[in-house]
Parts: sequence; C-alpha cells; structure tokens
Amino acid sequence: MTAREYNLAVDDYSDNIFRFALKHLKNEMSAKDIVQETFAKVWSKHEDINVEKVKSYLFITAYHAIVDWVKSEKRSGDIEQTKEQGTSGNVSFDLQSVLNEALEKLPEVQKSVVLLRDYEGYNYAEISEITGLNESQVKVYIFRARLTLREYLKRLDLVI
Repeated sequence: MTAREYNLAVDDYSDNIFRFALKHLKNEMSAKDIVQETFAKVWSKHEDINVEKVKSYLFITAYHAIVDWVKSEKRSGDIEQTKEQGTSGNVSFDLQSVLNEALEKLPEVQKSVVLLRDYEGYNYAEISEITGLNESQVKVYIFRARLTLREYLKRLDLVI
C-alpha cells in the first residue's frame, strides 16, 4: 500500500472505526485513541498490506486494540462501571438509549459481532476474518446476541 492509498484509507474508514470503538468503550477519548493506534499500526506495516484488504485489516487491528484496552482497564480498575438503572419512576422511551443499554448487557464477543453485522454492515465472512472466529461461530454468536436483546426488550415492554 502506498502513502496515497494509506491516506485514502484514513479518509474512508476512520469514522467507521471510531463509531465501532465508541460503541464498545463508551468513551470518546478512548475511541479516538483506538483509531489513532489502529492507523499507527497499519502505517508501520503499510508496505505489506494489500490495498484491497485494508478495510478488513483496519477492523481486525481495531478489534484487537479494543479487546486489549478493555482487558487492561479491567485489570487496572479504571474502567467505568455502568450502574443498573431501574425503570421505576423515570421511564425512557428513547429506543437508541434502550438498545445501547441492552448491548452493554451482552458478552464482549457477542457485542462485537452484532455491532459489526448490524451497525457496520459486514457479512459473516468479513466478521469471521476480523474477529478470528469461524463463520459458524459468528452466526451462533449473532443469533444468541439477538435472542438476548429480544428478551431484554420484551422485559422492558412489560414494565413500560
């Protein structure tokens, strides 16, 4: 990949990687750090990267950086804990915030595959390549995540 192609990749994919990181980390500064770290790693290997595979390589790199960040934050105890919020008294009908809350309930791998599939629009093969899972595992994780999300939303429906 040439410097020009690298710059085009930055222009084309930095917003997508930022959104992906922000959905995971819920911290704008950390998401920006992930984007910067991702592109720094890609630049260090830009001569070895095929320009047709740059999108997958970027998301693989970002995914691994997010996983590493989450692990290091959990070890250091600095990660912000999301509080369980009851629905009594203050009911929110904002679907986006409800979906975000439901996504936070998912295990990290299920959250990742759902975000890649439903928010970023990747197919199963691309998700498999990004996460290192096989396609069957990706399908299973997406299926389980969607079941969990459906059950969570049904419980909220009863309360509302």
